Amino acid sequence: MTTTLLALDLGSTTGWALRESSGHITSGSESFRPQRFEGGGMRFLRFKRWLTEIKQSGDGIDCLHFEEVRRHVSTDAAHAYGGFLATLTAWCEHHQIPYQGVPVGTIKKHATGKGNAGKDAVIAAMRNRGHLPADDNEADALALLYWAIQHHDDNQEV
Repeated sequence: MTTTLLALDLGSTTGWALRESSGHITSGSESFRPQRFEGGGMRFLRFKRWLTEIKQSGDGIDCLHFEEVRRHVSTDAAHAYGGFLATLTAWCEHHQIPYQGVPVGTIKKHATGKGNAGKDAVIAAMRNRGHLPADDNEADALALLYWAIQHHDDNQEV
């Protein structure tokens, strides 16, 4: 049986890619932008609820990988990332799901051959693999999923 892997590009718009135990890959992006009239922590509660829904919609999650960002364009982006990361790691610990952060440059190099590739190059690489990512968040999650499959898997052909 194939390992169920979830790959996440954390942020206000979180990209996700899931390889189910059947080998089928699905992906998308989900918005966790703050909504009008909600407190600052609600976006993280919505994120946690969404993680649980993904886990329950299939046959669970065997392993989770996330894009590990070291530099942010703004303080707000850094704070949001920190909140999503804290929520994610606590959720994984609670559900006993192993998780691993993978540096952005590692993901880009695996997907495109260049560690400093731009968003368009990652999107093009995922289109070349037969996916139609709606945005760079989904493309990044797919790129991370393919890295995870190669580096984590039971020699499955992809």
